[in-house]
Amino acid sequence: MMPEDARGKSAVVIGAGPAGLTAAYELARLDLLPTVLEQSNTVGGLARTESYRGFHFDVGGHRFFTKVEEITKLWHEALGEDFIRRPRLSRIYYRRRFFHYPLRPMDSLRGLGAWQGCRILLSYLKWQIFPYVREDTFEHWVTNRFGRRLFLTFFKTYTEKVWGIPCSELKAEWAAQRIKDLSLRVLLLRFLGKSKRTIRTLVDEFHYPKMGPGMMWQAIRNSVESRGGVVRLNTEAVRVLRDGNRVTAVVVRNAGQEEQIVGAHVLSSMPVSELVQRIDPPAPPSVVAAAGRLRYRDFMGVGLIVNRSHLFPDNWIYVHDPEVRVGRIQNFKNWSPDMVPDPGKSSLGLEYFCTEGDDLWRAADRDLIELAKRELERIGLAKAAEVEDGCVFRVAKAYPMYDASYREALSIVREFVDGLVNLQTIGRNGLHRYNNQDHAMLTGLLAARNVAHGTRHDLWNVNVDDEYQEEVVAKDEGGAAAALVTTHTVR
Repeated sequence: MMPEDARGKSAVVIGAGPAGLTAAYELARLDLLPTVLEQSNTVGGLARTESYRGFHFDVGGHRFFTKVEEITKLWHEALGEDFIRRPRLSRIYYRRRFFHYPLRPMDSLRGLGAWQGCRILLSYLKWQIFPYVREDTFEHWVTNRFGRRLFLTFFKTYTEKVWGIPCSELKAEWAAQRIKDLSLRVLLLRFLGKSKRTIRTLVDEFHYPKMGPGMMWQAIRNSVESRGGVVRLNTEAVRVLRDGNRVTAVVVRNAGQEEQIVGAHVLSSMPVSELVQRIDPPAPPSVVAAAGRLRYRDFMGVGLIVNRSHLFPDNWIYVHDPEVRVGRIQNFKNWSPDMVPDPGKSSLGLEYFCTEGDDLWRAADRDLIELAKRELERIGLAKAAEVEDGCVFRVAKAYPMYDASYREALSIVREFVDGLVNLQTIGRNGLHRYNNQDHAMLTGLLAARNVAHGTRHDLWNVNVDDEYQEEVVAKDEGGAAAALVTTHTVR
């Protein structure tokens, strides 16, 4: 049994991803006793690193960039010299051409041609005169700001690959969160040097752990444990016990055995839909039903080892071509050379967005590797024969969906969860909000301070009003290098 005085200082953290580990790190720093429960065999959650034959594969491509100074400080403290600066290059593959991403006006014009460029401009002017009166969907929001032709060219195909639903069903909130305050007008004004904000560049380099993001989360785990916290792997939270509006314990399962973990507070980064379903006694039927309406998009990475030292200069490429199923391609050697143990080879991550149980999700690993090899050759990045080996990793519930019913369902779920006085939900899935890892970390940081200091930080509003464009402002340079931040932010 835990001593009574220690029990009052204890907290149970469900999930060892960026939000959960940051919460535990802050709790331990404030002399509290966190116990972190992670159902998988490694830390990092959606930001973990997979390894195969000594090659390291980042699950999704996680740039370490933030405007939150405390997060920057934490990253540097955790890794020191192993937190390296890397140059950034990303492009879009569309109609057998590559376009710089973020988009550059002259580069796009050269790739599309003058006639297509004129049509895009005329389409934009039309939608400025006759816009959608209501912006309910992603399609409405983007069309009003960029015109329908640019929406169809650079937004529709990729966005529908990611989400698996038409842009007419994806809610406008997602666009407003990811493309805040940008439009074709802003892009053109910056290009002409007429913008009130002059932009030197859009983040052309970033920080990165030299062995992938998992290195960061292992370092933070070590820090938590050095301060007396506990991180338990292969330990699933199967029930969350409550007495009225207070959580009393978390029932966990490890190696087939169940036990209760007691804590004065519980911080959960598991999908909030699953959390509701594991509450015991159960939540009201209306809340359980609402949780069941929250949907997710899943993710699959196919890691390929290519027998060539250099393939292409990009860190990653967005694939807008509807004739292939791959959505994004990561070149890990360009993220960090240390992730590739043999300098004569390269390693790639081909990303497929899917839904758990569909044909991609259920496909055999060998078939997925063959698909990735064929599509890599079709795009022209490498020959299938140059691929010597591969592996597959699947990530369930990677993207909370902003579909037609999510807003009402989440409102019902949130009201119930907020009524549990010693429970806080954190992170991307805990809040059902498409946050980047730095914002997920911030929710964990603030939740820990709510526990330690009795503050009332509203975690649901993290990254609601924050401007998150990747801009570096300069006072004396024109805006010709300004780029368009669209919907493709790497997590």
